[in-house]
Order: sequence, then structure tokens, then C-alpha cells
Amino acid sequence: MSTPTLERPQAPASPAQVTLGIYEKALRWTGDWNGFFADARDAGFSFVDLSVDETPERTARLDWPPSTRRQVREAAERHGVQLGGICLSVHRALGPGSADPAVRAEADRIFAEGIGLCRDLGIPVLQVAGYYAFYEDPDPGQRARYVATLRRAIPQAARAGVLLGIENVDGNDVTSISRGMNIVREIDSPWLQLYPDIGNIAEQQLDEIEELRAGEGHMLAIHLKDVRVGEPRRVPMGEGIADFPKAFAELARQGWSGRMMIEMWNDDAPDSVERCIRARSIVERWLRDAGVAVVAPGH
Repeated sequence: MSTPTLERPQAPASPAQVTLGIYEKALRWTGDWNGFFADARDAGFSFVDLSVDETPERTARLDWPPSTRRQVREAAERHGVQLGGICLSVHRALGPGSADPAVRAEADRIFAEGIGLCRDLGIPVLQVAGYYAFYEDPDPGQRARYVATLRRAIPQAARAGVLLGIENVDGNDVTSISRGMNIVREIDSPWLQLYPDIGNIAEQQLDEIEELRAGEGHMLAIHLKDVRVGEPRRVPMGEGIADFPKAFAELARQGWSGRMMIEMWNDDAPDSVERCIRARSIVERWLRDAGVAVVAPGH
């Protein structure tokens, strides 16, 4: 006579705890790193994510000399602000999935330089934009070329101790956490995971719970931004369609702990610090209501 098998009760998840950070472009740039990190600290954030985008000024950061890298790192330390990640969105202009071998070679170089910049600044996460070849017409080979370029970057990231996190984006490529997870499974490396964007889930009109469950156990950090359909940027927090209370309740269920970065664009606003404080207060209230603890800066 066989003994019936009893289902073991699932152990309760650890309590969810997060630290809040801010995107570099949410704060007005005055040309001084000390002032910039002081603003981030005064706005109540634990960390900042920097940007290497397709503008010449920010792309040039890949070629910063050691003295500049040291200056930025020391300025952040001086004001008690961590450097949480680099958003490597310059790959919009130089797509890893490009049909042009010369562009793909440049995309390889950008990965190598971005990983090195993270290493030198003490940054643990390099965000990988989920655009195959943003400015090119789609073709059937774009995804395969994107994956191959990303695969070549993995050993470099591993040697530098830098984690790569795929962001689900607007557009038509890696537009969901589910698609990002397909690539994570295909490459199958601990050095490649996800850096989900809750706003982009909403902009694509996908279900927050289904998507966050698809990424469970593989989310290094999370972007928070508000959106409207067809308007994935510059929507004030709380004025768009992203259902953050629903998303935070799911993260509480998972017991997800980590870094959440508020993504805003106030770089031309004289009251950027005040705008960031308002956004942080709204997010903190939603998190508390969902049962997610916010750890104060410096702890």
C-alpha cells in the first residue's frame, strides 16, 4: 500500500525591503558632480543610476580617463550616495542586432567600455537596453544578432564582476519581461538577468502581475516611471497609467528585495530636487501600503 504524498506548505517569503534611487536625468545638471550628488542626497535617495546615452556628451563617458572616474566615485562617496547602475542606452543608436557588421563591432566595443566603466566606478549593474537595432527596419535576423552580441559581452562582465540586466523597452523588440526572460534562459549565464521597467509594462498594455511573475527570481533591480500609451517618457509620477500599487503588491508577495530606481526627466527644471522629492513621497506611500519596507539612505 503506497503512502499518500502530502504537499509541503510553501515557506513564507522573506519580507520585501527596498532602497530607492533616482535617475541621473531626474536632477538638473549644473556641471559639478559634488553638487549633483548633494542634490540626490538632499532629495532622500540612496543611489543614483548614471546614463551613457546617444548624446556625444554622455557617450564620451566611455572614454573618461582614470582621474575623472576617480573624481566621480569620490564625489558620490563624499555625499553618501551609492552608484547603483549605468543605463547603456547608447545601444539605441548602435544596435547590437544591426545588420551592419561594423555597427555590431561598435556595439561590442560599447559593451566592453561600459563594463569597464562600471568596474572602475564600483557600479554593480549595467543595464542592457532591449532594442535590437532601433533605427533600422526590422528583419528576421535582428534578434539572433542581438543575442549573439550580448553573449559575447558575458565573459567580459563576469571577469569584471559586473551584472548585466536586460530592460524591457518601448517599441517592438524586448517589450516585456517575458521576452527578456526568453533571452536570459537562452544565454543561461548568472551574469545576465533582468532590470525590469514597470512603466514600460503599462505602456505596452501588459498585465503587471503576469509580467513580474515571469521574472521572479531574476530581477536585479527595478525601474519606476509613469507612462501613457504611446508616451513612455516625461509623465509625472501618479499622472499616468502604470498601476504601481498592483505591481508592488506582487513584489511583496514574492518577498522581492533590492534597488528601485525612479526614472524621470527633470534635467532642465530649476525645481528638479523638489519634483524628485514629490515623486519619492508618492512611491514610498504606495510601497508602504503594499507592505514593502523602504530602507532609509545610509542603512
